[in-house]
Amino acid sequence: MTSRGGVTTGPLPIGQFVQLVKQTVIRDPLFKNQSLKGEVTQWKQYSSGHTYFSLRDQDGQMRAVIWKGRCAIDPSIKEGSEVVILASIDLYVLRGEIQLNVERIEPVSVLGELEKTKRLLIEQLRKEGELDRLRKPIPALPQHIAIITGAGSAALADMQRLIENRWPGLRRTVIGVLVQGPRATEEIVRGLAAARRLSNPDIAKRRGEPPVDLVIVGRGGGSPEDLWAFNLEPVARAIIASPVPIVSAVGHESDVLVSDLIADLRASTPSDAIERVVPVLPELHYLLDEFEERLGVASRRQIHDSKQHLSILHARLRVAPMAGLNRAKANVLTLSSRIKVSTQRILGLQSARLAHFEASLSAIHPQRVLERGYSMTQTSDGTVLSSIEGLKIGQDIILNFADGSADAEIKKTQLNEGAK
Repeated sequence: MTSRGGVTTGPLPIGQFVQLVKQTVIRDPLFKNQSLKGEVTQWKQYSSGHTYFSLRDQDGQMRAVIWKGRCAIDPSIKEGSEVVILASIDLYVLRGEIQLNVERIEPVSVLGELEKTKRLLIEQLRKEGELDRLRKPIPALPQHIAIITGAGSAALADMQRLIENRWPGLRRTVIGVLVQGPRATEEIVRGLAAARRLSNPDIAKRRGEPPVDLVIVGRGGGSPEDLWAFNLEPVARAIIASPVPIVSAVGHESDVLVSDLIADLRASTPSDAIERVVPVLPELHYLLDEFEERLGVASRRQIHDSKQHLSILHARLRVAPMAGLNRAKANVLTLSSRIKVSTQRILGLQSARLAHFEASLSAIHPQRVLERGYSMTQTSDGTVLSSIEGLKIGQDIILNFADGSADAEIKKTQLNEGAK
């Protein structure tokens, strides 16, 4: 089939179409790892080790297959048994048939009760806000890792090998515990408590080592029953109580464990945990060298820019005193000019006022009065007469004019009518 702009240009071979359907189905998370309940029919176990059957209820049915070695099968399961399976949708291309690939199968009486307990615990943790709590950050460069897993297990060997390959000599403490069986829960909780003690700075100081700053708890794959300790409340509570980040590293893909939901980081396998939290030392050295080079370039640039800035400031400081003196000199000249103009204006005003006063005084001077045709009369002793009262017939008087004076004698006096 070819297409241009989304338009099919020819018929699609059925095989290709079935493949497209299969890819679409298996990629959809809705059809992955579904927990299903129903009645077993057409139960057939072949010598190849594969088991085929149908799972049905009153509303429908679907074919299912358990591939050899995929999971343990309870011997009590038979035709008509009520079971709970964990399965994903697949499509058998050669027949065009949809079927369920079973990851695990248990009688309802066993797995059903376990699943119910798990769901109740998850719901309780959700109500408490533990599933949504802020996760502790994983250290970029862990100083001391505590590994809680089965002592001598293949999972531990894989983790040790990967650590040595990635960061030789990285400090780690292995806390060996039972990871399956009746005592697994108790053992895992004990391991988490030990890791919590090792994270205490005072205890770490007495031991002469850095405190634990990261914990990996997990194991390799197994049946649901083997992994069930990681679904139990004591383990969940111990993970929540940890003061340092916890990585849940249980080797399974078929289901999500409670430890996965409440840990600070979920890894699909123990090896995946190491690859996600332990840096590769040579890469760190390269990054440090690159950072050192960038830091050197940045430092040199900063020093160069600082020197330029200092040079500019130095030049400004040298010019600044002269500039200040010039500004002061200009201010003095401006002020002097203003004072001169103001003084001249004030002197002009005072001169004008003085001239006005002088003119006024001149106008009322006795000499000016006499010049206008008036005369001033005085007695012989110089007393100025302003009235005829007191004058006597025959009395000598002096008449003053603008250009001289004359002696006179009183012959007669006459008082004006209405004057007294």
